[in-house]
Amino acid sequence: MLTRREAVQLIAMTAAAVTLAGVAAQAADAAIKIGLDLSLTGADAESAARIRNGALMAFEELNARRELPGYTLEPLILDDGTATAGQYDPAQAATNARKMVSDKAVVAAIGPMMSGAGKAMAPILSQGNLATITPSSTNPDITSPKFAGEYRPAGKAIYFRTVTTDAFQGPNLANYFADKLKVQSVYVLDDSGAYGVGIADAFQKRAEEKGIKVLGRDRLDPKAADYTTILTKIKALNPDALYYGGVSQAGVKLAKQSYDVLPKVIKGGGDGMYSAEMLSAAGFPAADGWYATIASPHTTEDKVADAWVKQYQAKYGMAPSDYAITAYDAALVIADAVKRVIADGKDVNRDTVRDYIQTAKVNTLQGTVAFDANGDLRDRTISVFQIKKDPNYSADDMVHQYHYIGVAPQS
Repeated sequence: MLTRREAVQLIAMTAAAVTLAGVAAQAADAAIKIGLDLSLTGADAESAARIRNGALMAFEELNARRELPGYTLEPLILDDGTATAGQYDPAQAATNARKMVSDKAVVAAIGPMMSGAGKAMAPILSQGNLATITPSSTNPDITSPKFAGEYRPAGKAIYFRTVTTDAFQGPNLANYFADKLKVQSVYVLDDSGAYGVGIADAFQKRAEEKGIKVLGRDRLDPKAADYTTILTKIKALNPDALYYGGVSQAGVKLAKQSYDVLPKVIKGGGDGMYSAEMLSAAGFPAADGWYATIASPHTTEDKVADAWVKQYQAKYGMAPSDYAITAYDAALVIADAVKRVIADGKDVNRDTVRDYIQTAKVNTLQGTVAFDANGDLRDRTISVFQIKKDPNYSADDMVHQYHYIGVAPQS
């Protein structure tokens, strides 16, 4: 097995050009389609673009290196965001899942970004035995054995993750609030989505266990324009901190308005607040000071990823997010599964690829990716950031405007 450093060296060895003979050889290769479902329309489009680019970069490198002799990886890009929803749309996500399942050339998928989309897609993918690897969807219900009848009715795990779940993300930030920031009281908000409600529930439960007084809980309408009534009510309670579970559609407005109403209150959230939109749409000074977590190791500033980050920035003209890396790594896991299927002399189809993804142990930029029996990532690292404006870099540079604090204290 390759070491992590050897894997990174291989990643950096993409050819600058492909010879005519190589082009001809690839033209004769069989195409393996990989679905790529992301929220490319609406409030999370900027974050989606970064994730998409990470996956596409992997496909291009793998094909250029001819990593899978006789085959090329071909992305099928699908958008589960709609203008009507203003963000991910579960109905569109379900439509996308049916489209992938009905196309027998699709042997695996990457996505979705959002857990609300994941809950809509998982039962359909299960019936089609089509494995997907999400680079950012963290609601634990989708992979929990307790909900297997709902989200994997055909039995086998089909929903894999290169991130951990909110069973750790929410509680571990509560630990950080209590242990490091010495928060005594908090008010909790969510955006009514599957992800937002779930992570807020998990945060609140752990906060109470840690002795933090929860002064109240409210649900924001993501499509509403004005949250000042709720924020004024919260101000009167004088909490030490505000916690928000949700994604950008409500989160950006909350950041802007809470800066005016609650300027001195500690503010934090999950990976829904680790987004390009917090920097570009909420902007500074509103975003300044917010804490956010991600459900993976922090890799974009790791020395092993230096070459990759520079290559990404040169290729796409933007700084990657950590979830661009988890998407890249998801593609590596799928390629590893296909490669092992070929080596074992089996047909490359969604059944064999799913089975080989289940047994993956792949050295990637974020470390070793391996899954438990339910499809959850075995690494349960939660990383903590605080937004602090660095004038030396672009205002939307996620690598430098989100300042890494460290791994959150585990429960």
